[in-house]
Amino acid sequence: MRIFFVLICSLALACVALGAQEEKGKKKEQKKGPQAGQVSQPGGKPAGAGKPTGVGKPAEVGKAKGTGKPTGVGKSAQATQQTEVGKPAGKGKGKPPETGKPAEVGKVTGKGKPTGTGKPVEVGKAAGAGTAVTAGRAGGKKYQAQHINLANNKQPKPEVAPPVKFQQNRRIEGSDRWQGSNYQVFRNYKSEWHDRNWWSGHSNNVVFVFGGWYALNAGYWYPAWGYDPNAYYPYDGPIYAYNNLPPDQVIANVQTALQEQGYYQGEVDGLLGPLTRAAIADYQRANGLADTAAIDQPTLESLGMA
Repeated sequence: MRIFFVLICSLALACVALGAQEEKGKKKEQKKGPQAGQVSQPGGKPAGAGKPTGVGKPAEVGKAKGTGKPTGVGKSAQATQQTEVGKPAGKGKGKPPETGKPAEVGKVTGKGKPTGTGKPVEVGKAAGAGTAVTAGRAGGKKYQAQHINLANNKQPKPEVAPPVKFQQNRRIEGSDRWQGSNYQVFRNYKSEWHDRNWWSGHSNNVVFVFGGWYALNAGYWYPAWGYDPNAYYPYDGPIYAYNNLPPDQVIANVQTALQEQGYYQGEVDGLLGPLTRAAIADYQRANGLADTAAIDQPTLESLGMA
């Protein structure tokens, strides 16, 4: 009887233990059931909307098609997208498109390089003026001063250039209309009669050419009226002292320069007579210069001589 009772109790304990073991197995299967469901479910969507509670995220499940938003995934597609969203287009790259380029802004079309503006050199140049240094010479070449052999330059030539009669305090006709500092010497000139001592005291260079005496003063040759009472002067007025040459050589070089350009057709004789003065006046009018008919600095500069 005691043995039978012990057997029954042992059997009962075995049943209880077996039941407990089966209960544990069922609980384990219930816990593992969703994982199996994820693999077998079509479209890769695990039971429970892909949000397994406290599950260890198997590698194959996180990469299933249609899935990719599991909670707690370190580098999910959404997390990657969020990283890109945090970088607005064009920012953080140093060169945002079309932004931050002030060089292109404020450049009004056609400004900054106005056509024909900002070039004052071209403005106010009357025809023939403003380029006086080489105007009229072929290829813009300057005239080279030369010593011209003048035959018998000590004798007067009234047949070529009639003498001018002295008139005290006579001024050059029309000189009051010649504007500019280069013509001041002509505006101020007036005929004066002085003896030899006076001229020698007022000029350190007095020369004799073609029967007359000329005194150098402040870059111009003047007829020294009274230095010799019988002196001959074909022109009464200042002569620009070009290249430190005596007056007859200055006149001869001017005649040569005018001859080269077709303004003077006469003989190169070093006399400032009517023919030479007419050629000078023609050249001055053609080149926009003051019509002085005299040898002045602007005319010599225009001829390329000064």
